[in-house]
Amino acid sequence: MELMDKLEVLTDAAKYDAACTSSGLDRKARQGRMGSTMAAGCCHTFSADGRCVTLLKVLLTNCCVYDCQYCVNRRSNDTRRAAFTPEELAELTIQFYRRNYIEGLFLSSAVIRNPDYTTELMIRALSLLREKYGFGGYIHAKAIPGADPQLTWRLGLLADRLSVNIELPSAKSLSLLAPDKKKDAILKPMALIRDGSAESRRELRKLPARQALRFAPAGQSTQMIIGATPEDDRHILNLTQNLYQKYRLKRVFYSAYMPVSNSSLLPAPEGFQPPLLREHRLYQADWLLRFYHFDASELLDESNPNFDPKLDPKCCWALRHMEFFPVEVNSADYEALLRVPGIGVTSARRILTARRACRLDYEGLKKLGVVLKRAQYFITCSGRMTDGLRVRPDGVLRHLVELERPNLLPYQPEQLSLFETGGGL
Repeated sequence: MELMDKLEVLTDAAKYDAACTSSGLDRKARQGRMGSTMAAGCCHTFSADGRCVTLLKVLLTNCCVYDCQYCVNRRSNDTRRAAFTPEELAELTIQFYRRNYIEGLFLSSAVIRNPDYTTELMIRALSLLREKYGFGGYIHAKAIPGADPQLTWRLGLLADRLSVNIELPSAKSLSLLAPDKKKDAILKPMALIRDGSAESRRELRKLPARQALRFAPAGQSTQMIIGATPEDDRHILNLTQNLYQKYRLKRVFYSAYMPVSNSSLLPAPEGFQPPLLREHRLYQADWLLRFYHFDASELLDESNPNFDPKLDPKCCWALRHMEFFPVEVNSADYEALLRVPGIGVTSARRILTARRACRLDYEGLKKLGVVLKRAQYFITCSGRMTDGLRVRPDGVLRHLVELERPNLLPYQPEQLSLFETGGGL
């Protein structure tokens, strides 16, 4: 197969891998080496200064010995197969970089022969990039569950970020749909990456940067498929929180299930709509866990196990806890401000800074970037709410739903709604 034909097959096969993450790493260009990396974003996203940064996202091979029912590259699927040699992949990456097509590499792979052999091929490709070509750009590599820990360690010394896909939200679903994969085989390399990154950071504090080993300096991430199995949002969010706390992940990605199989174990492809709105709500809740100091148990419980498709999780929480409001912006602490719909991390910090100089009113909040069309129902300025505003839970609910409507994907009736199942707000 010609090289460009391989590229066409293996970039298409990689499209289900989420890679829209910031690199989380700054590395300056060095004499005698090629490329650098910035912490401000990569692969189909925008950096803080507005630049669109791109990666070559590709599989080393889509020839797989596993038969995971949800995967387009499963061995039983009749699809075109291809495989790069390490030399081909390294040369292709460098040529793309020199033409300014890309700023880094996202490398994953199906499991060819066994996890050890696959990892050895990935190590060979990255070694050529780093050592032969002197490539200093960003590299994100997928660690292969079941590979020898020493091979995963060597991979982490070559890549800036590693990720291990947890695949499905429960061990039961994993054993049903991917019998070749085991929960422990996925969690073991996660723990190795966590410990290796921590050790690398300790070395950097003790030794000069050029002498310290840098193991996956940008940390690790994972990805799970949403909608292929019956787990509810509460289960998924609790799992996410545990992953962040136990394995120090930088990011959990949620991938709405796309029907790629006629297996009776999966939703029937006919008429199936990928749960994109559910994916969106999980990302919003994930943001609340990471930056707004929410706990998973606050957002969902036994009586409300799924997010509402009509309203974002933060607004849902606020309407369930009206006893917390109104929040006085001139005296509330940072944690309380973060709980207000319409006030984000940046706005909360601006409020804390601005009120040192003067007392804030609603005009001042507008200038600081606070989204008052949401926040006005939950705050006071010097003890006063917006003139003429009447706060009734049912009226606030209708208003917030109307504000959210233009931003929503088409409503998906298969998703549970708090407004329609008696969960209530």
